[in-house]
Amino acid sequence: MNRILCVAKIHNATVTDANLKYTGSLTIDEDLMDAVGIYPHERVQIVNLNNGNRLETYVMVGDRATGVICMNGAAARNAQIGDKIIIIVYGVCTEEEAKTHCPKIVFLDEKNKILEKVSS
Repeated sequence: MNRILCVAKIHNATVTDANLKYTGSLTIDEDLMDAVGIYPHERVQIVNLNNGNRLETYVMVGDRATGVICMNGAAARNAQIGDKIIIIVYGVCTEEEAKTHCPKIVFLDEKNKILEKVSS
């Protein structure tokens, strides 16, 4: 049997931009992607702490050290600039892998700078 576990999480990110005209996805500062191991074009779940919306999309690479978290296309209808969100990546593990799996998690401040990094 396989298990689906959290692989990476960016917690308390602040939405810095929303671009309805784009064809879709979520732009994330490349430094934040590197911190938790998110790949370009990887599928993510976004949980909006302000309105409870949940959606799935894919990631695009944003400029380093900018703190950019931009909702693009249809995703922009689910969050406003200033909303707090959680970005989660899930992965499939075997039963044995699941026993020792440790997700990479970062907690951010209001400017999307890393406050704390956890590998539980």
